[in-house]
Amino acid sequence: MIIVSWDEAKRYVQWLSRKTGKPYRLPSESEWEYAARAGTETAYSWGDGIGVNRANCRGCGSQWDYSKTAPVGSFGANAWGLHDMHGNVSELVEDCRNGSYVGAPADGSAWLTGSCDVRVLRGGSWLSRPSSLRAAYRVQVTTGTRTYFIGFLTLGVRRAFAPRWVPRAEALGVFSGGAPTSA
Repeated sequence: MIIVSWDEAKRYVQWLSRKTGKPYRLPSESEWEYAARAGTETAYSWGDGIGVNRANCRGCGSQWDYSKTAPVGSFGANAWGLHDMHGNVSELVEDCRNGSYVGAPADGSAWLTGSCDVRVLRGGSWLSRPSSLRAAYRVQVTTGTRTYFIGFLTLGVRRAFAPRWVPRAEALGVFSGGAPTSA
């Protein structure tokens, strides 16, 4: 789903939970990065270089580069079978904006304090440069912003998930303004 705000994504997961009778939610920032890395410590799930035709971004070497979203699953899955964690659309997560990870939950849960009118985007999009697709890269967006490069994924909750892993320090950065900015 694209061209959706954080507020709309939240309403959607609430609707999906009611419709199915099963709990769904947005991932925490930590869960998103854990899933994107798929057990690796590299910039991308496949290594430290962007390569060619591994994702959709400005300069990734795909037929959709810097023009539009690619169909879901157009690129190989990571080691855990997840597609499109790098590029295509920037993905909304549950966490409120905080300028660093100092004080972040250590259990992988979402950070629900800070500037909660601003939320975090992960993964980069078809409009992003390759460095913005790194697993540790993060930007911000206001909760009501809708644009053609923002989307989301949902987690179906079967049991409590705590990766016991906190995003890497290289993702630390300064956020400013209400539009997406680099960290």
